Amino acid sequence: MERAEAYNLVKKHIKNKNLIKHMLATEAVMGGLAKRCAANVEMWRLAGLVHDLDYDQTAEQPEQHGLLAAKMLQELSFPAEIIQAVRAHNGLLGYERTSSLDQALYAADPVTGLIVAAALIHPNKKLSAIDSRFVLNRFAEKHFARGASREQIESCSRLGLSLEEFIGISLEAMQNASVELGL
Repeated sequence: MERAEAYNLVKKHIKNKNLIKHMLATEAVMGGLAKRCAANVEMWRLAGLVHDLDYDQTAEQPEQHGLLAAKMLQELSFPAEIIQAVRAHNGLLGYERTSSLDQALYAADPVTGLIVAAALIHPNKKLSAIDSRFVLNRFAEKHFARGASREQIESCSRLGLSLEEFIGISLEAMQNASVELGL
Protein backbone atom coordinates (compact mmCIF):
# COMPACT_ATOMS: atom_id res chain seq x y z
CA MET A 1 0.00 0.00 0.00
CA GLU A 2 1.25 3.45 -0.88
CA ARG A 3 1.63 6.15 1.77
CA ALA A 4 -1.29 8.23 0.41
CA GLU A 5 -3.63 5.24 0.62
CA ALA A 6 -2.47 4.48 4.16
CA TYR A 7 -3.02 8.10 5.20
CA ASN A 8 -6.56 7.97 3.77
CA LEU A 9 -7.12 4.79 5.77
CA VAL A 10 -5.99 6.60 8.93
CA LYS A 11 -8.34 9.52 8.24
CA LYS A 12 -11.20 7.07 7.64
CA HIS A 13 -10.74 5.24 10.96
CA ILE A 14 -9.40 7.97 13.26
CA LYS A 15 -11.47 11.03 14.08
CA ASN A 16 -9.30 12.64 16.76
CA LYS A 17 -6.98 15.15 15.06
CA ASN A 18 -4.40 14.91 17.85
CA LEU A 19 -4.24 11.14 17.45
CA ILE A 20 -3.70 11.58 13.72
CA LYS A 21 -0.85 13.99 14.50
CA HIS A 22 0.60 11.40 16.90
CA MET A 23 0.49 8.81 14.12
CA LEU A 24 2.17 11.26 11.72
CA ALA A 25 4.83 11.98 14.35
CA THR A 26 5.43 8.26 14.84
CA GLU A 27 5.72 7.87 11.07
CA ALA A 28 8.39 10.58 11.01
CA VAL A 29 10.34 9.08 13.91
CA MET A 30 10.19 5.63 12.35
CA GLY A 31 11.64 7.07 9.14
CA GLY A 32 14.55 8.57 11.07
CA LEU A 33 15.15 5.32 12.92
CA ALA A 34 15.02 3.29 9.70
CA LYS A 35 17.73 5.48 8.19
CA ARG A 36 19.90 5.07 11.31
CA CYS A 37 19.32 1.28 11.37
CA ALA A 38 19.83 0.88 7.58
CA ALA A 39 16.31 -0.54 7.28
CA ASN A 40 13.47 -0.20 4.79
CA VAL A 41 12.43 3.44 5.31
CA GLU A 42 9.07 3.14 3.52
CA MET A 43 8.06 0.04 5.51
CA TRP A 44 9.10 1.52 8.85
CA ARG A 45 7.31 4.81 8.11
CA LEU A 46 4.18 2.92 7.09
CA ALA A 47 4.24 0.94 10.36
CA GLY A 48 4.46 4.21 12.30
CA LEU A 49 1.60 5.75 10.34
CA VAL A 50 -0.87 2.88 10.85
CA HIS A 51 0.16 1.62 14.30
CA ASP A 52 -2.88 3.09 16.12
CA LEU A 53 -5.41 2.42 13.36
CA ASP A 54 -7.83 0.72 15.78
CA TYR A 55 -7.43 3.17 18.67
CA ASP A 56 -10.88 4.76 18.33
CA GLN A 57 -12.50 1.31 18.45
CA THR A 58 -10.34 -0.06 21.29
CA ALA A 59 -9.89 2.99 23.53
CA GLU A 60 -12.11 1.44 26.22
CA GLN A 61 -10.42 -1.97 25.81
CA PRO A 62 -6.65 -1.37 25.86
CA GLU A 63 -6.00 -5.11 26.00
CA GLN A 64 -7.48 -5.30 22.47
CA HIS A 65 -5.51 -2.39 21.00
CA GLY A 66 -3.40 -3.62 18.11
CA LEU A 67 -5.39 -6.79 17.48
CA LEU A 68 -8.16 -5.15 15.49
CA ALA A 69 -5.62 -3.05 13.58
CA ALA A 70 -3.61 -6.17 12.77
CA LYS A 71 -6.75 -7.85 11.42
CA MET A 72 -7.60 -4.78 9.31
CA LEU A 73 -4.05 -4.59 7.96
CA GLN A 74 -4.02 -8.31 7.18
CA GLU A 75 -7.24 -7.94 5.17
CA LEU A 76 -5.56 -5.14 3.22
CA SER A 77 -2.53 -7.35 2.48
CA PHE A 78 -0.04 -5.30 4.49
CA PRO A 79 3.37 -6.94 4.95
CA ALA A 80 3.53 -9.44 7.81
CA GLU A 81 6.37 -7.43 9.38
CA ILE A 82 4.14 -4.37 9.80
CA ILE A 83 1.28 -6.46 11.19
CA GLN A 84 3.64 -8.04 13.75
CA ALA A 85 5.03 -4.63 14.77
CA VAL A 86 1.51 -3.19 15.22
CA ARG A 87 0.58 -6.12 17.48
CA ALA A 88 3.85 -5.98 19.42
CA HIS A 89 3.74 -2.22 20.09
CA ASN A 90 1.06 -2.76 22.75
CA GLY A 91 2.88 -4.40 25.65
CA LEU A 92 -0.45 -5.49 27.17
CA LEU A 93 -0.89 -8.03 24.38
CA GLY A 94 2.23 -9.94 25.31
CA TYR A 95 3.59 -10.29 21.78
CA GLU A 96 7.33 -10.67 21.69
CA ARG A 97 9.23 -7.94 19.87
CA THR A 98 11.35 -10.10 17.59
CA SER A 99 12.62 -7.64 14.99
CA SER A 100 14.21 -4.21 14.89
CA LEU A 101 10.97 -2.91 13.37
CA ASP A 102 8.99 -4.24 16.35
CA GLN A 103 11.41 -2.69 18.83
CA ALA A 104 11.61 0.64 16.99
CA LEU A 105 7.83 1.06 16.96
CA TYR A 106 7.59 0.11 20.63
CA ALA A 107 10.14 2.81 21.58
CA ALA A 108 8.96 5.43 19.07
CA ASP A 109 5.31 5.38 20.15
CA PRO A 110 5.79 7.10 23.54
CA VAL A 111 8.72 9.32 22.59
CA THR A 112 6.49 11.37 20.29
CA GLY A 113 4.29 12.32 23.24
CA LEU A 114 7.30 13.29 25.34
CA ILE A 115 8.66 15.50 22.56
CA VAL A 116 5.31 17.17 21.86
CA ALA A 117 4.81 17.87 25.59
CA ALA A 118 8.32 19.36 25.78
CA ALA A 119 7.62 21.62 22.80
CA LEU A 120 4.32 22.77 24.28
CA ILE A 121 5.86 23.92 27.56
CA HIS A 122 8.44 26.01 25.74
CA PRO A 123 7.36 29.66 25.36
CA ASN A 124 7.46 29.37 21.52
CA LYS A 125 5.46 26.10 21.51
CA LYS A 126 7.42 24.95 18.46
CA LEU A 127 9.56 21.88 17.84
CA SER A 128 12.22 24.14 16.34
CA ALA A 129 12.59 25.92 19.70
CA ILE A 130 13.77 22.83 21.60
CA ASP A 131 16.83 20.62 21.43
CA SER A 132 17.72 17.14 22.63
CA ARG A 133 19.07 18.43 25.95
CA PHE A 134 15.73 20.16 26.66
CA VAL A 135 13.84 16.92 25.96
CA LEU A 136 16.28 14.84 28.02
CA ASN A 137 15.84 17.21 30.95
CA ARG A 138 12.04 16.76 30.71
CA PHE A 139 12.57 12.98 30.44
CA ALA A 140 14.32 13.09 33.82
CA GLU A 141 11.30 14.78 35.43
CA LYS A 142 9.21 11.80 36.55
CA HIS A 143 5.93 13.74 36.66
CA PHE A 144 6.36 15.35 33.25
CA ALA A 145 4.37 13.71 30.43
CA ARG A 146 3.56 10.74 32.67
CA GLY A 147 1.83 8.91 29.82
CA ALA A 148 5.14 8.64 27.95
CA SER A 149 6.55 5.42 29.39
CA ARG A 150 10.19 6.00 30.30
CA GLU A 151 10.82 2.25 30.30
CA GLN A 152 9.42 1.93 26.79
CA ILE A 153 11.48 4.88 25.54
CA GLU A 154 14.64 3.48 27.16
CA SER A 155 14.09 0.23 25.27
CA CYS A 156 15.78 2.08 22.39
CA SER A 157 18.93 0.44 23.75
CA ARG A 158 17.73 -2.79 22.11
CA LEU A 159 18.29 -1.00 18.79
CA GLY A 160 21.86 -0.21 19.82
CA LEU A 161 21.00 3.43 20.50
CA SER A 162 21.74 5.46 23.59
CA LEU A 163 18.83 7.44 25.02
CA GLU A 164 20.51 10.66 23.91
CA GLU A 165 20.95 9.40 20.34
CA PHE A 166 17.38 8.10 20.20
CA ILE A 167 15.94 11.41 21.43
CA GLY A 168 18.11 13.27 18.90
CA ILE A 169 16.95 11.15 15.96
CA SER A 170 13.32 11.38 17.08
CA LEU A 171 13.38 15.13 17.64
CA GLU A 172 15.08 15.83 14.31
CA ALA A 173 12.56 13.66 12.46
CA MET A 174 9.66 15.44 14.12
CA GLN A 175 11.21 18.86 13.45
CA ASN A 176 11.42 17.89 9.77
CA ALA A 177 7.68 17.12 9.86
CA SER A 178 6.76 20.15 11.96
CA VAL A 179 4.50 21.74 9.34
CA GLU A 180 2.38 18.59 9.04
CA LEU A 181 2.38 18.24 12.85
CA GLY A 182 1.38 21.86 13.39
CA LEU A 183 4.30 22.44 15.74
